[in-house]
Amino acid sequence: MATPYKRILLKLSGESLMGDQEFGINPIMLEHYANEIRKVIDAGVELAIVIGGGNIFRGLQAEKSGIARVQGDYMGMLATVINGMALQSALENNGIFTRLISAIQMDRIAEPYIRRRAIRHLEKKRVIIFSGGTGNPYFTTDSAAALRANEINADVILKGTRVDGIYSADPEIDPNAIRYDRVSFDEVIKSGLKVMDMTAFTLCRENNCPIIVFDINKPSNLQRIVEGEHIGTLVD
Repeated sequence: MATPYKRILLKLSGESLMGDQEFGINPIMLEHYANEIRKVIDAGVELAIVIGGGNIFRGLQAEKSGIARVQGDYMGMLATVINGMALQSALENNGIFTRLISAIQMDRIAEPYIRRRAIRHLEKKRVIIFSGGTGNPYFTTDSAAALRANEINADVILKGTRVDGIYSADPEIDPNAIRYDRVSFDEVIKSGLKVMDMTAFTLCRENNCPIIVFDINKPSNLQRIVEGEHIGTLVD
């Protein structure tokens, strides 16, 4: 089946790897994501992934522990590298060729980020996993996703979450929350909807990079989006 997307960037939160655990990496979730990604690769789509580190450490939590914000942010970046290594292993166990790329140089385990090399990996149908955030403190992995998506000329950012789209309020708290099928960048800002942090969102808006927020935990949702089906909420 023809797909409307040639190249996509998938944003996964670190928390998504926890499954029903309180922290860490759940092997069941790793296998789930590997299977979902396999379907996308089989459809001929070029795929890059940005993964968070909140299942291991959050930079914003550091100050409560007496750790300086900058130091805590770097610790969070290292957590994303750990998650990237775990995801890489799961993908390669499923026969998917990958490259782990880190914004922080650590040549024993990951390639440094070089834009032209990353694009070449995609053209060769390798899945690339961007880790280490942007390599700078004060920026979230949402910002890293927006930055890398625009750098590699991705057609869309797919933000995998635990809910099936964007709501007017947190649907896990407010049963009357309204779900949006499609919303403009301006409407998101005007209504104060939670999509990404404002730095990431502004970068997407200025470069006309659409965002789809969807439930990554529902089997085949990722494949259905790639095949052109309307799943989740589209921001454009």
